[in-house]
Amino acid sequence: MGFFSKLFKKNKPEVEENTTKGTVEEFVSLIRVYYQASMAVNLGISNLNILPDMALFKRMLKIPTQNNKLGVAEKSRVRKVLMQDYGLPESFFKEIDSSVKKNCRNQNDIKSYFFLFQGFCNDLFNLLGNLMQWKFRFSMLLKKLLYNMTTKTVHEILTRSEWKDVSVQKAAWSVRKYAATLGYSEQWIVDFVYNVVLLAKEDQKKELQRQRKA
Repeated sequence: MGFFSKLFKKNKPEVEENTTKGTVEEFVSLIRVYYQASMAVNLGISNLNILPDMALFKRMLKIPTQNNKLGVAEKSRVRKVLMQDYGLPESFFKEIDSSVKKNCRNQNDIKSYFFLFQGFCNDLFNLLGNLMQWKFRFSMLLKKLLYNMTTKTVHEILTRSEWKDVSVQKAAWSVRKYAATLGYSEQWIVDFVYNVVLLAKEDQKKELQRQRKA
């Protein structure tokens, strides 16, 4: 699942004006917009050029700057979209805000934060792909089953002390270290992973349908 890490490491905005609603790219792009809006509010950023995803989101939806403070209106708007369209709880965003506040003390920390988050996503999804590969084919029959499988696997990654495969054990420890540094709870990781995996499978299904029609 190296694909997912690419979504977080690019400096160019991932939001495309013709993006189809309900894709992995759209979800991840909106998450990046929220991160950048949170950083803008927390650090008092006034230069929109260093927040490319939020800048594009702001332009596309024609969001006016609230009280001359960049990020306030954008943050509220993207949170509303993510809660309504993807069912994310309020606690999900509070953890992002806390993580940003903890790890981004100044504008120079922004790049290193996203690099850290990229490493977290890369290790997490590669490990999940390894542990849940055979389960995906069955769990996609029911969303509830997929959610339960995701919850169980994430819990194992964060709590299991011993693994037969040394490489898996090292990867699990790496994910735990990233999660601790970023300040994300087990439930936050489950909510994030579930949405990405569900949308990725939907994207795959749509691609197969397009290929059959071609």
